Amino acid sequence: MVNPREMARTQLAKAARLLDLDESLLACLEHPKSVLTVAIPVRMDDGKVRTFTGYRAQHSNARGPFKGGIRYHPNVTLDEVVALSMWMSWKCAVVDIPFGGGKGGVICDPKRMSRGELERLTRRYTHAIAWIIGPDKDIPAPDVYTNAQVMAWIVDTYSELQGKRSLGVVTGKPVEIGGSLGRDTATARGCIVVARECLTELGIDARKAKVAIQGYGNAGSFAHKFAQEMLGASVVAVSDSTGGIYAERGLDFARVLAHKERTGQVAGLAGTEPITNEQLLELDVELLVPAALEDQINDENASRIRARVVCEAANGPTTPAADEVLFKKGITVVPDVLANAGGVTVSYFEWLQSFNEYPWTEADVNRRLEEKIVRGYRSVREIARERRVDNRTAALVLAVGRVAKALEFQGVWP
Repeated sequence: MVNPREMARTQLAKAARLLDLDESLLACLEHPKSVLTVAIPVRMDDGKVRTFTGYRAQHSNARGPFKGGIRYHPNVTLDEVVALSMWMSWKCAVVDIPFGGGKGGVICDPKRMSRGELERLTRRYTHAIAWIIGPDKDIPAPDVYTNAQVMAWIVDTYSELQGKRSLGVVTGKPVEIGGSLGRDTATARGCIVVARECLTELGIDARKAKVAIQGYGNAGSFAHKFAQEMLGASVVAVSDSTGGIYAERGLDFARVLAHKERTGQVAGLAGTEPITNEQLLELDVELLVPAALEDQINDENASRIRARVVCEAANGPTTPAADEVLFKKGITVVPDVLANAGGVTVSYFEWLQSFNEYPWTEADVNRRLEEKIVRGYRSVREIARERRVDNRTAALVLAVGRVAKALEFQGVWP
């Protein structure tokens, strides 16, 4: 498995060469500004105290406060969190929102924890990182196996510690306590909007397109919904961590979601064929949406990928070696820093609403999201054509250039 931190640094180095970036600036961007590791003692339901390890990485705040999700997963690593914080810096810069990159994670298995244990874990983790987060410093959000409820616990804990109401400390909150309409679907909506732009540019009729989606969490499930509703496409395969399903005639979103909610998995839906995550990636489809974890398309399987377009709803699903293979095969990759930027874009909108305490309509949120995503896509494609490079390299050239320029203007003090 490719180390995600090394993958992020390899991508940065490639963009830096094309930009002829000064070595001192490159050295600054290669490393996070700070990384905090914390021990999180939690009293479990059986009365025993178990200590978990948590992280918060802050890559760059040259363009604004650190911004990035918190994930709860048994495979969280420090290198992963650092890489994700770097990718967040580029993501914010690609869609031109005034945030820098941050990321957090706790090594735990939330599927094996009760609601009470998760609440105690969240509040203790919040207490441990409270001194480095804040509405104008670092603004967490949901990520893998965290959600609006987790964000609500963070808001409450942080507000108690500060002695004042502080809704802007996180985004992805429940609407009832300052969350934004459209935030829960923003990542998937942005992904499908940019997929639509890409398919149109390639002359592919989305209404006749077949789609495969790996991962059926928040991003993957709503990507299914929007591919069906916005594109009119046929989603023929979906999967989650337990396996997947395939149906040549297409999978109805409502049926799959109801089955998933009832059984906890997509596998076993009547009228479908079982399929593995690996087989799903290699299907002959127009659009492949990796919406799971990192390192899914790599040097071992890249040569077998047959999709016309790969639109990355997940972070880091394609390795640098695989990128080269896909580019040579003529497969268009819409990179994660653009394809899943819808989440952080609407997080920015939520942050603004929290400060003003004035909610926007969902229609207004969605309209502004589409404007940002489409503008970002067109900027990336312009650079890709001018420099004759793949979309990921073009996106990084755009993003790294913007962050580096901000660092140049700020200078070094003292």
